[in-house]
Amino acid sequence: MFRDIMLPLLYGLIIFFGGMKLMEVALQRMAGPMLAGWLNRATSAPWKGMAFSAGATALLQSSTAVTVLTIGLANARLISYGRTLGIILGTNIGTCLTTELVGLQLGQAALPLLLVSLTGWAIFVILVERNQNAPERIRHTLGNIQFSFLATAGFALVMTGIQVMQSIAVPLRSMGVFQWFLDRSADSLWWGFLAGACLTALIHSSAAVISMAITLAATGVLPVEIGIAIVIGSNVGTCITAVIAAAGGASAGKFVAASHVVLNIAGALLFMPLIGQLHAASAWLSADNGAQIAHAQTLFNIISSLLALPFCYLPIWHKKTPVHTPSTKTSSV
Repeated sequence: MFRDIMLPLLYGLIIFFGGMKLMEVALQRMAGPMLAGWLNRATSAPWKGMAFSAGATALLQSSTAVTVLTIGLANARLISYGRTLGIILGTNIGTCLTTELVGLQLGQAALPLLLVSLTGWAIFVILVERNQNAPERIRHTLGNIQFSFLATAGFALVMTGIQVMQSIAVPLRSMGVFQWFLDRSADSLWWGFLAGACLTALIHSSAAVISMAITLAATGVLPVEIGIAIVIGSNVGTCITAVIAAAGGASAGKFVAASHVVLNIAGALLFMPLIGQLHAASAWLSADNGAQIAHAQTLFNIISSLLALPFCYLPIWHKKTPVHTPSTKTSSV
């Protein structure tokens, strides 16, 4: 069991997380320093905040980065409650890019892509060093190209990690514990939801949990509907990061974290009874089981966010300001 399942799974997860972190750091070096200013200017209305944060999350490959930044802006009294709600909805949409790319099953191209991207990165490292006295605009452009190659290398590592994890499919199928889980989930999809929420809260990465579900579904081990339940659960489990980030902070940051939890739980409760319809819609978009789970997550997040968006315009949010007043109980609302 350890050699056939645990070792490849741990090895694959290490490569996956390393690639995700490399991609996140490289993209943040490109766009991160300007994100706070952009976020504050681009959120004059909740729908604008949702659209901008969706793009920023897709660009930075990290909903956590955008959510934690939003908590910081709210604690600093730089952004209103209504605007934070739009940003949270947008981060849920932006996270879909990673899983859609994973759903394409690009594992065979991972190694060539890694070699090409690392070669390109090394070339531009040399070019940046040789152009230290060049105008700022040229050095900035060269630096951005350098980090774009590094981000591509991170994505290639993500694909490599998934390819390694795919090797556990056959031995996993023969495990009694896994078959027990499939039997329970066949009776109630809430078992899949619970597994997705707990795993995501444990490893702090919904992308990793969803990628594992896509991988197992693509190899025929995991039924698509159970995979969709795991995806919906992972959207709830990912809230733990925001809760930890807001703990001990001002009431405004706690409001952002609480809103994240409420919106994600509400979306999960709405769509859990509709998993069959989500499966049918995603099957219409693709015949591949792994891609169906990726499409289901995209549909779930987009529809949930659009349904919740009108609530961001309620007058109550405009009457409140994110001011830290610990002496009054109403400040925590």
